[in-house]
Amino acid sequence: MSRLPLPPELERGPRVELLLDGRPVEAYEGETVAAVLLALGEAATRRTAKGEPRGVFCGMGVCFDCLVVVDGVPNTRACMTWVRDGMRVERQEGLG
Repeated sequence: MSRLPLPPELERGPRVELLLDGRPVEAYEGETVAAVLLALGEAATRRTAKGEPRGVFCGMGVCFDCLVVVDGVPNTRACMTWVRDGMRVERQEGLG
């Protein structure tokens, strides 16, 4: 896992654990689902109906390319969704 180093005056939020495609993943409060995926080096958040990978593009909720399924809810923007302990995140296939 690769995260940017923080300057001494900043600290990460409390550690939480979420499930990504069924496997436990470490995250920190204050991170988005997209940030966690990027820290893992896993850029693809979904596949289109034709099977083409998509991921974080704009990072601010405008483009809708980073859609994932969160706790069973499809079409959730990874870049706009804060992580929380016990969250279930799955990469989305097709239209969700």
